Amino acid sequence: MAIPCPSPLEEALGRVARDRLGGVGVAGLTRLSAGATQEIWKFFLVKDDGPAPLILRRAPGGMRVSETAVGLEIEARLIEAAAAAAVPVPPVRWVLTPDDGLGLGFIMDFVEGETLGGRIAKGEALAATRPLLARQCGEILARIHTLDPAAFPTLSRLAPAEQVETLKQAYRTSDWSRPVFELALRWLAGHCPPPPARPRLVHGDFRNGNLVVGKDGVRAVLDWELAHVADPTEDLGWICVNSWRFGVLDKPVGGFGERKDLWAGYEAAGGVVNHGHAKFWEVFGTLRWGVMCAGMAAAFRTVDPSVERAVIGRRASETEIDLMRLLAA
Repeated sequence: MAIPCPSPLEEALGRVARDRLGGVGVAGLTRLSAGATQEIWKFFLVKDDGPAPLILRRAPGGMRVSETAVGLEIEARLIEAAAAAAVPVPPVRWVLTPDDGLGLGFIMDFVEGETLGGRIAKGEALAATRPLLARQCGEILARIHTLDPAAFPTLSRLAPAEQVETLKQAYRTSDWSRPVFELALRWLAGHCPPPPARPRLVHGDFRNGNLVVGKDGVRAVLDWELAHVADPTEDLGWICVNSWRFGVLDKPVGGFGERKDLWAGYEAAGGVVNHGHAKFWEVFGTLRWGVMCAGMAAAFRTVDPSVERAVIGRRASETEIDLMRLLAA
């Protein structure tokens, strides 16, 4: 009977396992469907004392780098800094080097738990946990916002007005006129807050769907590729965007909680909530996601025709409805 040959990826990962991770090989290499911008692979590190599940987070094809992402080496450093600040994250095992033959990426622990946003918001298995999550998220965000921006000088640093302008330019490149997006841009320009007195390092994509959740609550914060330095209220608004509620519209925080609990957790952990800016950042986040969806559609038609990009690209119209509701409130 013929024995299947390992793929080049599996061969290179096996070498990393032996040379960098103290194992004797790898098994069960499987690409996960999660991740619209990076490749996510789960595998087992084979060791004398038994297999250990790990995750390889890699640039598409190993080398294709997003213009908006911070870079996988920086992302790994952010995760390590977050761990030092008591933020729940998967421990980073190894940051890939050119000698590893795998391209750009890093290897981290696999954290057991639920990551699908719909199940977190609606699944019976987490029904008793959901009331705890909004406050936990506030506490975690407050810890993230204590990370030192000076340690990451390459991160984007834009004032709110500059972020609106950047969003406008990204929308224009989609070459698809959307009157609701135009209306939202005008609203944002007219309600834009001043630059924050103390810009903070923000996660940039902290939401339901980028969290690992178990019965004890949030076990890990994932996907740090959009981190930047800005108004910390941005993170508090992003998690309230309707797209991250997964159909549970009456629970504005991720489909599982209330804003007051999010804010209470944030303040209990040392953060200061600027309530006057909260709606601006929720509108901004909603439009931002709409523009990102439109960009996914363009990428699907050109460089990366993945299923995730196709599905996300179709969601731009949903954000138009969300924006109309927000602007009418």
